[in-house]
Amino acid sequence: MDRHMAFDRLHNFRDLGGYRTTDGGRRVRPRRLYRSDSLGGLAEGTPDWDRFLALGIGTVIDLRHGWEIASQGRIPAHASFTYHHLSIEHRPYDQASLADDVEPGPYLAERFMEVAEDGTEEIRRALELVARAAESDTPLVFHCASGKDRTGQLAALVLGLLGVDEQTIAEDFSLTDLAAPALLARWRARNDGRTPAWPGYGRAPEAVMRLFLAALTARHGSIDAYVTGALGLDAPRLAATLRARLLEPVPPGAPLACRTAEPSDARALVRLRDSAALWQLARGIEQWRPGEKDEAHFVRRMREGEVWLAHAGGHLAGAWELWWSDEAAWGPRPPDAGYIHRLMTVPHTAPPGSGRALLAEAEARIAAAGRRRARLDCLASNARLRAYYEAEGYRVVGEQPAKTDGTGSPYAVTLLEKRLAP
Repeated sequence: MDRHMAFDRLHNFRDLGGYRTTDGGRRVRPRRLYRSDSLGGLAEGTPDWDRFLALGIGTVIDLRHGWEIASQGRIPAHASFTYHHLSIEHRPYDQASLADDVEPGPYLAERFMEVAEDGTEEIRRALELVARAAESDTPLVFHCASGKDRTGQLAALVLGLLGVDEQTIAEDFSLTDLAAPALLARWRARNDGRTPAWPGYGRAPEAVMRLFLAALTARHGSIDAYVTGALGLDAPRLAATLRARLLEPVPPGAPLACRTAEPSDARALVRLRDSAALWQLARGIEQWRPGEKDEAHFVRRMREGEVWLAHAGGHLAGAWELWWSDEAAWGPRPPDAGYIHRLMTVPHTAPPGSGRALLAEAEARIAAAGRRRARLDCLASNARLRAYYEAEGYRVVGEQPAKTDGTGSPYAVTLLEKRLAP
């Protein structure tokens, strides 16, 4: 499931559902909490407007400044929802004009702390509205201009109160990176085609949220302590209300259905890989980075080898590439193996055990082709992934210290192999 929901004029509208809590057995209910970029882009009588109303949203929280609303518009009024304007940022700043040497992590984390201290009245009211919507079992959306910073802060507080871990909160913040090109294009369209002076404009590195949460904890002790001490709310009571209404047991996983990918699937594959990369980075795993593989890559792999998709319950659950040779990592070899690449599952929403199921499917395909070895590699520095594959029966058979995929500097990989049953 792609968290970004499809709208023509909105680029960062996302469902917060599906994130698991730290107790392991529950998750945030889908279709109850949404975060977005400016809803001022919605207009009555358009397909976007129909899509929005179909979500059944009963509360809209607009976190922007009044002057932003005056210049960029607000969501049209409608009897199905109430609109609340709560400008939580009291010291505005212009990200587009920042110097190019400003580091996004520390700079934005500082601004977030300013908002946390300045906007207590508005943040308190926003959390009260979230609780009220939860109690009435009606969906709610909150938004700012890009759906990144102010929206990200409120999302962090809500997810923290729901019991979602900080790595997942940082990952959720970083998902704006998937919308960054569209957000940048929108800024250029409003500014005579110019490019922002700050290269970080529209970007959402996980370090921003990680540093903000660390600073909030250092100053207040925890999210709960901030909500109680700075906002004047009863954090345990608020958290209990939110958890009772907005959490549900993790449903049993649907069976996987696999098929070969077609060129029309390339965009979904890019989104899946970039989402998986953001998941990894939020957990300190330096394996992939967003933007490294484009649609042309996956189309080429379909032409030169195989690319497989797996769906569960009608939703994309994962994918993998299958190569029939891999000289960059393994050198010239006889045609006795299949090479598994980019094994990936949809973060948070793929059924439990999907990675292992996809690996087994890939091995079965290799065996069906009459080859008796499955091979793969991982970054030599990624001990966690190496251990995962070893637990699945792969053994380390060597290392390639200077693999290159033609897009960057050579890198070291560990080579792993598994003999398949005849």
